[in-house]
Amino acid sequence: MTTDLGLPAVRSGLDGVPTLPVGQTQSKKDFTSSSEVRWCPGCGDYAILAAFQGFMPELGIRRENVVCISGIGCSSRFPYYLDTFGLHSIHGRAPAIATGLATSRPDLNVWVVTGDGDALSIGGNHLIHALRRNVNMTILLFNNRIYGLTKGQYSPTSEVGKVTKSTPSGSVDAPFNPVALALGAEATFVARTMDSDRKHLTSVLRQAVEHRGAALVEIYQNCPIFNDGAFEMLKGSDGAARLVHLRDGEPIEFGSDEARKTVVRTASGGVEVVPLDEVGSRSVVFHVVAAADPTGAFALSRLDTTDMAAVPVGVFRSVTRPTYDDLVRDQISDAESTAGGPASDADLDALLRGNDTWSVA
Repeated sequence: MTTDLGLPAVRSGLDGVPTLPVGQTQSKKDFTSSSEVRWCPGCGDYAILAAFQGFMPELGIRRENVVCISGIGCSSRFPYYLDTFGLHSIHGRAPAIATGLATSRPDLNVWVVTGDGDALSIGGNHLIHALRRNVNMTILLFNNRIYGLTKGQYSPTSEVGKVTKSTPSGSVDAPFNPVALALGAEATFVARTMDSDRKHLTSVLRQAVEHRGAALVEIYQNCPIFNDGAFEMLKGSDGAARLVHLRDGEPIEFGSDEARKTVVRTASGGVEVVPLDEVGSRSVVFHVVAAADPTGAFALSRLDTTDMAAVPVGVFRSVTRPTYDDLVRDQISDAESTAGGPASDADLDALLRGNDTWSVA
């Protein structure tokens, strides 16, 4: 599909998903199942679920065409609490199952809900290949830097020195940075938000689901039982001075009015934070989400260090690239056109009984 200028048309992530009849609407209640929500009191998952249920009716798509796939973990209970189709699948394998759905059913709006343990440990391989292939799905990665469901072991995002039941002397593992990992896998949409910021969370979710391709949204999420206060420094008045809000086309500035800071390029090609009044001749970084080269976005992802002095949130990257599922369906369509129509049972039987088979007497 091309525009009048002969350029590839930019398709929405929701193209092909049936919409509601004119005049018909849905509400949060339509996306809320009758299942009792069973997370620990104070868990950040409640806020994410409420934002999701409140935001989905705004899309105008039929809930019967929404499917949520999860793996294993506290976050993976998500499908139970949505009155849509869903599957609580296998540990770490949600992206693989979602890939099959997205490829075979272009009429579905496919979501993956996972946690830092589920996605980045046993599921790491499946995650990076879903992103590399650019499958049309939206992946929500709840990051609380701990294993919650299995009761408090350190996870792939736990900081060095983290004392847990499985690391009584402190973790010696260098943690993953999920945003940096996704950018390294050439994901076409990468963002970060927080469970406690409903407005920002909803805005990021909307941009992610409207993106055609693999969209990964890391959501900082509190676990009040096993890792309470993991992101407390980013909340309240002090947090506002630490959060680096990324806005497309604007210089990257943050901090209080009295201590305004900005991001500049370094001589080595990276970026660093400096006081705004000390910029001098250094080059201030302007954020460009559609930059074809992910190097700039990757450099920004590295600002997020363990002291949380400067934590970027928002959309790091949003670029257009053909999706895996669209390309596979095009191949099938071309093959059917060449063959004069869809494959029949006889064609399949002939394929299975081809020249590379033999009979055992």
